[in-house]
Amino acid sequence: MRTVKTATEALEQFFAAINRNDMTAITLDFHPEIVRIEPESFPTAGTYRGVAEVRANVKKGRGTWAEGTCDPERYLVSGDKVVVFLHARVRLKDSSDWIGGRFADGFVFRDGKIVEYLTFAERAQALEWAGIAE
Repeated sequence: MRTVKTATEALEQFFAAINRNDMTAITLDFHPEIVRIEPESFPTAGTYRGVAEVRANVKKGRGTWAEGTCDPERYLVSGDKVVVFLHARVRLKDSSDWIGGRFADGFVFRDGKIVEYLTFAERAQALEWAGIAE
């Protein structure tokens, strides 16, 4: 019997897969027409379409880490949108310094699959995008 995952469960598994560098598992809940948008201020800024492009984008970003994590701190759900407050703390390859920050990702789900995946440098921007008043 197949159990249906909630959006939050799918995202918990997504971030766990990123942290263990499992690029196959990150795509398990992607819709074939997924769109990924990273803001101009991020190293891999741009718009990526489809599972292969989004996987390559995540792999490129994750591939810069020597070690570290990107941990969800809070999930906020508004209809088909989910905002995840994140705390990243990583050591990049060829560096001995740890860097990090707090930001947010936004996701849109359709039929249990992620169809949109956006990153926001400011958490308030993500809440506004999702229509969540805090």
